[in-house]
Amino acid sequence: MSGGHGAVEGSNKRVALLISVLALFLAFSETLGKAAQTDALGANIEASNLWAYFQARTIRSTTVKTVDEMVALLPPGTNAEAVQAKRAEWAKTLARWESEPATGEGRKELSAKAQAAQEKRDLALERYHHYELASAAFQIGIVLASAEVITGVVALVFAGGLLGLAGGALLGFGYFAPHALHLFH
Repeated sequence: MSGGHGAVEGSNKRVALLISVLALFLAFSETLGKAAQTDALGANIEASNLWAYFQARTIRSTTVKTVDEMVALLPPGTNAEAVQAKRAEWAKTLARWESEPATGEGRKELSAKAQAAQEKRDLALERYHHYELASAAFQIGIVLASAEVITGVVALVFAGGLLGLAGGALLGFGYFAPHALHLFH
């Protein structure tokens, strides 16, 4: 009788080890998922701010263009020299607002920065989705492996192990190749 009890105890130790490994990878997946979620939120806020600044520049440019067009309609001789100087100043300002590489605050540069922030957000979301699915696989694997201890149905521990492998694969894809799998969004 002691041989049967020892075999069960040894089996339970292996299942406990599997559960521990799955829990470890679950912790990695959850931590990476939260970090990816935080990155996505930060990049989304950055993109929103940059697009708002872009829109503000567009509105200001439109206002200046409208005033310039109105000034151009003034009757001849209406302080022509001052009007021309002001229109030249506005033209320089409009050109600077369109592209200002020195400060990165021209519409062209703001648009590029906002698009880069959106790409960063999208990458973080891809990672987040993989990590979430990996976490689910690890959690279900833990439950199935735990159920084997109670029921003695060996297939449950194999199913739990397979889900752990699937979770590991998703974790790897999320970290190394988040764009490789587009099935999950």
